[in-house]
Amino acid sequence: MATKEKLQCLKDFHKDILKPSPGKSPGTRPEDEAEGKPPQREKWASKIDFVLSVAGGFVGLGNVWRFPYLCYKNGGGAFLIPYFIFLFGGGLPVFFLEVIIGQYTSEGGITCWEKICPLFAGIGYASIVIVSLLNIYYIIILAWATYYLFQSFQSELPWANCNHSWNTPQCLEDTLRRNKSLWISLSTANFTSPVTEFWERNVLSLSSGIDELGALKWDLALCLLLVWLVCFFCIWKGVKSTGKVWIDAGTQIFFSYAICLGAMTSLGSYNKYKYNSYRDCMLLGCLNSGTSFVSGFAIFSILGFMAQEQGVDIADVAESGPGLAFIAYPKAVTMMPLPTFWSILFFIMLLLLGLDSQFVEVEGQITSLVDLHPSFLRKGFRREIFIASICCVSYLLGLTMVTEGGMYVFQLFDYYAASGVCLLWVAFFECFAIAWIYGSDNFYDGIEDMIGYRPGPWMKYSWAVVTPLLCLGCFIFSLVKYIPLTYNKVYVYPNWAIGLGWSLALSSIVCVPLVMVIRLCQTEGPFLVRLKYLLTPREPNRWAVEREGAMPYSSRMSVNSSLRKPTHIIVETMM
Repeated sequence: MATKEKLQCLKDFHKDILKPSPGKSPGTRPEDEAEGKPPQREKWASKIDFVLSVAGGFVGLGNVWRFPYLCYKNGGGAFLIPYFIFLFGGGLPVFFLEVIIGQYTSEGGITCWEKICPLFAGIGYASIVIVSLLNIYYIIILAWATYYLFQSFQSELPWANCNHSWNTPQCLEDTLRRNKSLWISLSTANFTSPVTEFWERNVLSLSSGIDELGALKWDLALCLLLVWLVCFFCIWKGVKSTGKVWIDAGTQIFFSYAICLGAMTSLGSYNKYKYNSYRDCMLLGCLNSGTSFVSGFAIFSILGFMAQEQGVDIADVAESGPGLAFIAYPKAVTMMPLPTFWSILFFIMLLLLGLDSQFVEVEGQITSLVDLHPSFLRKGFRREIFIASICCVSYLLGLTMVTEGGMYVFQLFDYYAASGVCLLWVAFFECFAIAWIYGSDNFYDGIEDMIGYRPGPWMKYSWAVVTPLLCLGCFIFSLVKYIPLTYNKVYVYPNWAIGLGWSLALSSIVCVPLVMVIRLCQTEGPFLVRLKYLLTPREPNRWAVEREGAMPYSSRMSVNSSLRKPTHIIVETMM
């Protein structure tokens, strides 16, 4: 059959299934399949799609419940000094680095490093391990928020008083604390708040420890299933539809910018080659940090109101993490007029903040894995089936966190799996590979080819010196000042649980050196030749770049003849 006739047949056969359209994963274009080209990669329909996706990815729960508390705990204004140093010396440079690498290579979080520096491909695998573990436990927060939202549709909020079956004789309603004489007379007694008892005795049914997981909480399991279904149906059609002070400052920047997870690289890979992402990355950085400050003003207005109403110091009501979202805030709305109305609004806001972050993280995970086998997973509805499989596995693993001892498992994941130590490790190697292996000037040439100008030297010097030093310093200091995990400052985790936690952390950290060893063993030839070959950049997706009339920068790089021969072998293997 002639090529023209074959092309027409393929177009007719695929026109309903594989036709690219807004909101639909295009799979393989008939033209590409007929001409033997790689599968088509989606691109953002407009610039605003990229901006909103990135904003949704890193403006999340951390801005609301982590930044204000860390700022208060570390002395207020004193915390802002290390925060801004990490922001301009680490957060913004690494954020832009990940976005522009994805745009330059048109690849996800794993395969982009195969193109930039194959020896450091473990960076991508480390990021995927972190984001995969993060996706399992982050969504548990949304399941809790969903449960609270459903419970809010009552004339009287169930955590407002002490007359429920889960309450104990020690329960004391918060409104009674306004009576200071009564509160002082009871201050020696071991009384608890109805909000705390609702959280620990009804929502969590908290067991005595991680050794005792207990029964599955079916109400939370159904809420978790609902949130995973929402997440799946929002991303299945592709991107077109979706000291201690220094350690706290550094990890807050890395968490809030969602870097070192592969998600920003995946979002950047859907940009057009000539898109000016540098400008938008700077604007998005201002949006993210600005949101944290605005959230701080709003949060401490509420906490100050609570402290005034209860006649206590603000330190007694200031909490971080789930304690702020599911104890302090619910307690605050019970003190306001129309508490049901404000409770519904608050938990809807919490869901919206968390869901878009979960969408981006899952999309980053899926994109990175699909790009490992694009010819297979981008055909027909295989990508959608693959997403459903990932969501199902993540849901099943997450069921361990909606048991009676699930809170202990959740905190173990939160403390170790996606800890600041893991993110600092990945960020260090990202900057090292670009600045010292690929070359900052070479990378700046590629950026100039894409956006039309060279950014200021601030980025280049940050990748080469500032960010690696900040990451290395905080990494070492975090290990030196390591404190074993406890729950509520009372329950001490057993040694086997601490060992499991460190195994979760090491599962990502070990990827970088492990992949180096594997690649060196798989490549043939003398050691220095293998090393030089694995440090040489590969050709980006030429077909994706040349559609815009641009020439990928690495194709103009001169590579000596001794490094050309193995490239042909790799192409044959991929085919």
